[in-house]
Amino acid sequence: MSQKQTVAFHTLGCKLNFSETSTLSRIMEKEGFEKRDFTDSADVYVINTCSVTDNADKECRQLVRRIQRKTPNSFVVITGCYAQLKPAEIASIPGVDLVLGAAEKFNITEHIKNLTKSNDPAKICSCDIADVTGFNASFSQHDRTRTFLKVQDGCDYNCSFCTIPMARGKSRSDTISNVVANANHLALEGVKEIVLTGVNLGDFGKGAHGDKLHEESFLDLVKALDAVDGINRYRISSIEPNLITNELIAWVSNSDQFMPHFHIPLQSGSNKILGLMRRRYKRELYAERVALIKELMPHASIGVDVIVGFPGETEEDFKDTFDFIHSLDVSYLHVFTYSERDHTKALEIKPVIPIHIRNERNKTLRNLSYMKQQFFSQQHSGTKRPVLFEAYNKEGMMEGYTDNYIRVSTPYRAEWANQLIEWTI
Repeated sequence: MSQKQTVAFHTLGCKLNFSETSTLSRIMEKEGFEKRDFTDSADVYVINTCSVTDNADKECRQLVRRIQRKTPNSFVVITGCYAQLKPAEIASIPGVDLVLGAAEKFNITEHIKNLTKSNDPAKICSCDIADVTGFNASFSQHDRTRTFLKVQDGCDYNCSFCTIPMARGKSRSDTISNVVANANHLALEGVKEIVLTGVNLGDFGKGAHGDKLHEESFLDLVKALDAVDGINRYRISSIEPNLITNELIAWVSNSDQFMPHFHIPLQSGSNKILGLMRRRYKRELYAERVALIKELMPHASIGVDVIVGFPGETEEDFKDTFDFIHSLDVSYLHVFTYSERDHTKALEIKPVIPIHIRNERNKTLRNLSYMKQQFFSQQHSGTKRPVLFEAYNKEGMMEGYTDNYIRVSTPYRAEWANQLIEWTI
């Protein structure tokens, strides 16, 4: 392939994927590629995939078909979790030229240089996930307002519904010194807010090769970042309830840089279902963590991940979940409908919940989430909180978030972009 080729990227899934896509983009731009919007024509399209649900898999296939209709001679590269889990399945999709597994995604330019367009099946560059041991630091730079900074990858947990350990490998981390160096770089670039991301963020500290010994801790990292000049805000993207320690909560409560905002996966409010899911806590621990956060930070926002329709979830189990979440002083929910994933232990659990019941339960919890969100916002009505406004002009409007994650929308003012503004809710 000649130089000055054009490339376009599309990301499916989590904040971690966004950080990695942004890094892949910078790698390719340094090699002479010109970045294009994904809706434009490009010589190479890179799709960074997720595989948490069937919808992510389907969306990947739909994107490939769309590229084929628009620019059939373009190269299509698929990477990410779906690519690691099912490389042969992806390679069989008409129009796909290259499939890069977890160990090869950051060598993307070397692989693209050797690509040729043909009717042969896609080239697969992957390996067994047990051999994926390195750590590649990543961060997003889509705009100057906030960035997703990857500090940890992989997971040593074996939740019965989850494919992420099979897609990303063992838990491993960046070093604190390198994370701080990246934060200093981002501060010089004008970034005001950093969102710390990882697969199992609270497990931070295991060496880059997945060494079992925790050489450093997540609390050590938080304390080091708190001392970095130029970054106004940090957010912790998601952290397991058994790993969010009392010490960490207390530290955040006294920090000016770490925001009073936590996202803590629950998955179920039934201890029976938590056991079937192979989660490492019971709901009583979850309630204790929420209570401590609200005791030390009454204004804090707490988000909750929950899965509905897990195998074996009876109406009584679902009612336990609803009632438990209803009783918690949390701010919003991310509700996921359980979907079967190959090679997971959950496939062995019976009975299977019919799809229409899963969807009904999803709707019920989304309604609860709406009520929780409205109540949380109303609690702060009339109070002043700092808002960091995004740079985007959305049809004459701009948006931003308070420190405790209340979304604010107002008519666009260019001078407010990437600025902290005291705002009356």
